[in-house]
Amino acid sequence: MKATNKHSIYNFTIKGLKGDEIDFSQFKGKKLLIVNTASECGFTPQYQQLQELYEYFHNELVVICCPSNDFGNQEPGDESDIATFCENHYGVTFPMTKKIQVKGSNKHPLYQWLTNKELNQQQDSDIQWNFQKYLIDEEGQLLEVLPPSVDPVSEEVINVLQES
Repeated sequence: MKATNKHSIYNFTIKGLKGDEIDFSQFKGKKLLIVNTASECGFTPQYQQLQELYEYFHNELVVICCPSNDFGNQEPGDESDIATFCENHYGVTFPMTKKIQVKGSNKHPLYQWLTNKELNQQQDSDIQWNFQKYLIDEEGQLLEVLPPSVDPVSEEVINVLQES
């Protein structure tokens, strides 16, 4: 079932880490990998693999990371701190949103869509921890939810990217 226009991921616009606007409508026709991230997490080194994935599949995939302090207070910095950390340690060039909440009563609307079947028309999901991955196909449909423990360049992720 296709997402209705009302509930399309392409309707989202979110502030970027550096104050720019990230308009999801610009990503029509590309796969999206949306990941909630944190700079002080055991999974933080996945930033490097996310960058590798972004570079390798640059014509068909956009990685979008959403820093969040929702799990273990592992993203305590402000937007400037996060941007500097990601660029200096991992050479991140993919889009990153401002720091948002991905769970609870103040959950960002993007994460409401990602985690709620009534909105994404595919499945409900609970966010387990930092670095949970949401793979969206070229038509804006939620394809797969991958737990934090799955490495971005794992066979599981690569297969989904190549098959869809």
